[in-house]
Amino acid sequence: MCVKGNWFDVRPKTIIIGARGSLLSVCQAEGVIGLLKKNFPRCDFSLAKITTTGDRVKEWKRVDKGIFVKEIEDALSGGDIDIAVHSVKDLPSSLPDDLCLAAVPARENPCDILLSFPRRSFKTLPLHSRVGTSSLRRSAQVLHVRPDVRIEELRGNLDTRIRKLKEGLFDAIIVAAAGLNRLGFSGLYPYRIPFSIMLPAAGQGALGLEIRRTDDCTRKIVSALNNKNDFLCVECERIFLNELGGGCRLPVAAYARIRGRVIFLEAAVISCDGKDIIRVSRKAGIEAYRDLGKRAACEILEKGGKEILDCVRKSSE
Repeated sequence: MCVKGNWFDVRPKTIIIGARGSLLSVCQAEGVIGLLKKNFPRCDFSLAKITTTGDRVKEWKRVDKGIFVKEIEDALSGGDIDIAVHSVKDLPSSLPDDLCLAAVPARENPCDILLSFPRRSFKTLPLHSRVGTSSLRRSAQVLHVRPDVRIEELRGNLDTRIRKLKEGLFDAIIVAAAGLNRLGFSGLYPYRIPFSIMLPAAGQGALGLEIRRTDDCTRKIVSALNNKNDFLCVECERIFLNELGGGCRLPVAAYARIRGRVIFLEAAVISCDGKDIIRVSRKAGIEAYRDLGKRAACEILEKGGKEILDCVRKSSE
């Protein structure tokens, strides 16, 4: 694909978007395609649904990285697709050398949601309630405030998780607000969990558009969808995660936001039983977003985060 002079003047060509085949992933990718079509009406865009290891294998370890992205990245590296659309929280903190995160569209609500029938908060959940989640980050933060609840494994796509709740297999489940909003689920009773109780995963609520590093033409196209502030916030969170050597399956949380020319980062590492939590809140000038992520990680590691993460990794071997 090439771009002539004015980068909106794109030679007609079908641009292939790759994404997972789950209901939510397809919805997200189709949303991106809709935005691209508005910006580049002369281009044709098609969606390639790709089955990943995480979709195919139900028994994976918590420390496994990239299980929802590897096959998509392989297709991108091999030229079978031109743009990969990911939920940023699924992306490993470091990418293959030939690929890069080129754009982050406007971020959805990054918070976590407690779903139950009837609607409850953590304070009003009955004693020993069965709370469904497969996320160590979520379960650890739940146990920090409600050590009496029973955390039960809950995997599957968002629609599957909600169905299991409705079937009475759980008293409550925890899901991302972004997924609920994008799929437009109705008839639910969501309780937005405050950040003071539960920080999100790095990149939660954000979509990442990944391309081949040398593909300057595609870079110019996806840049039309990039939200600069959200991109910087996501990069700050991912740098924090990378400095910890962490992945999205570990009890690590990070959320950055920008106000004016200042970027704020809240981050935490939590023990699996919820008893120990190391949480920091720092800020810096917007141009120092990389250093902010590194400094926050260093501080958490020095305060005991390394011992917590080493324990989690050892127990997952």
